[in-house]
Amino acid sequence: MNLFLLDSSLTSVLGASVPTSVRSLLILATAALIAGAINAIAGGGSLITFPALLAVGLPSVTANVTNTVALWPGTIGGSVAYRRELRCQSKRIWILGTVGFVGGLLGSFILLISPQSVFDLIVPFLILFACGLLLVQKRIAKWILTSRDGKGENLLSPGILLGQFLAAVYGGYFGAGLGIITLAILGLFLDDDLQRINALKGVLTLIINGIAALYFAVFGNVVWPLALLMAVCSWTGGFLGVRVARRLNPDVLRLLVVIYGIVVSIRLMLS
Repeated sequence: MNLFLLDSSLTSVLGASVPTSVRSLLILATAALIAGAINAIAGGGSLITFPALLAVGLPSVTANVTNTVALWPGTIGGSVAYRRELRCQSKRIWILGTVGFVGGLLGSFILLISPQSVFDLIVPFLILFACGLLLVQKRIAKWILTSRDGKGENLLSPGILLGQFLAAVYGGYFGAGLGIITLAILGLFLDDDLQRINALKGVLTLIINGIAALYFAVFGNVVWPLALLMAVCSWTGGFLGVRVARRLNPDVLRLLVVIYGIVVSIRLMLS
């Protein structure tokens, strides 16, 4: 079967409104596979998959909601793996998770009621912001390790509640870099081991991205065939990423993702 006939067959199965060329599906499958591996090793996978969805012709808001739904299942494994570090953190999860739930819902709502033109205008800067967060990710982790002061914590303090709420709104609206923002907020207000804070960060981002994915699934224009394809590939990439993590330098990988994100944002600004 030649590519033209294969493209026609895919169109008849998936629908004319879905990018169905073999080339488009290969681009998205490869991007999701790479993103899953990157998330397992260094983080920043959304900076690969979101531009890929734009590249195959999806409008930016549709690409964003499809990307959120596609990558969310891959975040579950991290929380399962951190279950030991999550012990005795139920109070933190309930309080900050509730704040994250409300903020993520609000961010998702704002995205879907905003004009497409507004999101198109600011998305290059959101990508640059996410790239900047990825660059300082390691410094944030180092700062958390060296800034422990032995003070008690107040989970109801305005600082941590407002910080978590704003991070969640951002996560529901766009999402790339949410984990780094959340890690910084938790490190600023909580006095604990980095691994436990990282585990808590994983649960909170799981909640925020989860409510966003659910909201988009009900009210957004999710391209489900592409979301399912990318979900499977990102799961596979995450599994492979864990297996090869010890062989790669996360700093180099992180830098390559940042360079790619900068190139994409510049191209979007000029288009």
